[in-house]
Amino acid sequence: MDSVRKNKLAIFLFMFPAAVLFITVIIIPIFMSVYYSFLDYGIAKSSFIGLGNYKELFTNATLKFPKSIINALILAVLSVFIQLPISLGLALLLAKGIKGERFFLGVFFLPVLLSTVVVGQLWKKIYFPTYGILNVLLNSMGLENLTKNWLGDPKVVLIAVFIPLLWQYVGYHMLLMYAGIKSISPDLREAAQIDGATEGQVSRYIIIPMLKPIIRVCLIFAVTGSLKAFDLIYVLTGGGPLRASQVPATLMVEQAFSSYRFGFGSSIAVSIIFLCFFFALLIKASIKTEEM
Repeated sequence: MDSVRKNKLAIFLFMFPAAVLFITVIIIPIFMSVYYSFLDYGIAKSSFIGLGNYKELFTNATLKFPKSIINALILAVLSVFIQLPISLGLALLLAKGIKGERFFLGVFFLPVLLSTVVVGQLWKKIYFPTYGILNVLLNSMGLENLTKNWLGDPKVVLIAVFIPLLWQYVGYHMLLMYAGIKSISPDLREAAQIDGATEGQVSRYIIIPMLKPIIRVCLIFAVTGSLKAFDLIYVLTGGGPLRASQVPATLMVEQAFSSYRFGFGSSIAVSIIFLCFFFALLIKASIKTEEM
């Protein structure tokens, strides 16, 4: 009994600092945001308005909050159907043990380590209409008709914003999947190949099904990351032009820190939290994995 009590005490002592940090940094701010979202809270005023802020989110045509959610969902769909398949393909390729495996792992993961502000400034230079490398390259190939003001054209700006997101985070998901593949026993691959399975069949029927828990995690990260995307979009476009690349997080910052509508900004923050939890639970319920 003494050893059990000591173990419980040790567990409590080890978990207590993390629990305090988690409650202080995450739980309390969430509850505070929920509280402020019911207030007409600005620099010089604070009054309870109930669900007024949430009603305005969907009735104020100028803000286009529903449009910002659609933009975030478009980024999420692009991440799921473009970014994750590329990450999976790279992980499968590198996990075969190709020459320079460690080098390529480092190269693909390097953008993840870069500051998002640096990445944003880099891609702003690439997209610049006059001297940007993309338009310069198109001009040199005789494709002048394809050149655009990539970050200034409402028709293409969302795709232009997604490409840097793809470039920066494809290595992150790749590394998660690569680690999952490496944890699978090589005996399974060898046994399947002895039975006549091709490399594609091994990947399709053995490796990918066993990667389902990792793929589910990557799906949650990709979708929730798109829903709360902010920094790269803010650096590239600030949500423009004409709110064509506006997402909930950029709208939240605009309302809270430019218009000083802290209560209204809090309602957007709560909406983002709700959307992230909803889609995370939906993905978890949709993709069942065997619990060890």
